[in-house]
Formats: sequence, C-alpha cells, structure tokens
Amino acid sequence: MLAKLMGYFLLGLVRVLTGSQARWYGCPPKAEQRIYFANHQSHADLVMIWAALPKELRACTRAIAAKDYWTKTPFKQWITTAVFNVIYVSRDRSAEEDPLEPLFEALSHGDSIILFPEGTRGNAEEPQPFKAGLYNLAVKFPNVVLVPAWINNVQRVMPKGEVVPVPVLCSVTFGAPIKLQAGEERRAFLDRARNAVIALRDV
Repeated sequence: MLAKLMGYFLLGLVRVLTGSQARWYGCPPKAEQRIYFANHQSHADLVMIWAALPKELRACTRAIAAKDYWTKTPFKQWITTAVFNVIYVSRDRSAEEDPLEPLFEALSHGDSIILFPEGTRGNAEEPQPFKAGLYNLAVKFPNVVLVPAWINNVQRVMPKGEVVPVPVLCSVTFGAPIKLQAGEERRAFLDRARNAVIALRDV
C-alpha cells in the first residue's frame, strides 16, 4: 500500500516538475513486450520514462538500474524495488555473473524493459556510443519490439551532481521500432539504434 501511494506521489511530482509529455511519434502505446532504449543524462531519466508510459504499460515495464548506486541506502533500494520494480545490474567487471543475466530473466518472464544503452550518464548533446547490451538482447530475444526514445530537457531538471530538481518542461518522444537485420554486425546495429534515438531529438 505504501509503495502504491509513493508511486502516485512521484507520478504527480514528476508531472508537476516536467509536464511529463509523452509523444508517440513512430508507434502507439501498445501492450506488447518491448525494449525501450533511450538517451541517458540524468538519474531522473528512469522516472521520466516510467511517468510517460500509460498506467497499463507501467505495470509490466521495468527499468534497468545500477546496483551499486541504487542500493547505497535503504530508501533508494526500497523505492527502486517496491515502487519501480527495477532490474538491478552490476557494473563490477570482475563479477562472475553476466551483467545481462537479470535482463534475460526479466524478458524470459514476459516483462518489457527500459534500457539506457550508453551504460552511464553523459553530458554531451548526443548520446555516447552504445554498448553491446542492446545488441545481445536483440539477438537473444528477436521477437521483442525495440522502441527508441528521446528524453528531452530532463538533464535540466536533475543535472549530474545535483540533488534538488527544478521545474522544466520535458518530454519523451517514442519512435518507430527497429529490428536487428539478418547478418547485421554488432557495431552497425548499435550505431543505427543510436541514430534512431538521435533522430527523435528534433521531431
């Protein structure tokens, strides 16, 4: 019950601070299994996409979150597990477990996921080169729909290094799905996926 109330509170807060405009430019909101992949410039990105999705899609869509950061305090861990139902991934390269294993498990169970293929937040106007995770997921789950998204202005709401959000009008633009082509090499696919995200910036 507390988690549900916190979810409603955060949803209202995000909408007050950002306007939380969802723009379905290349595809409609649809109850199908998807991987939403987007640019990443703020800790607020996770909440922004979550708030932009319709209620019925939020219930079956899980964001990816860095385990080392989001489990630092009991409150961070509670809000990411109880409210957002995130999938924790390890950024520890020395860990024996494949960092994508939790994502494989979630997709195998039918969840949709929100992925930031840069792997870390950037400060540039364009996303950093995408890491291999999106490609590996597309290979393993060819029937999951890959939807690019551009998050606009959210870095001004919660800039890197800041803890107090400021009201700024923001939007999330969802583009046309892409597919891994037969025989397409990893870097070519990742560059094409990145370009699909960038193309939504000026839509």
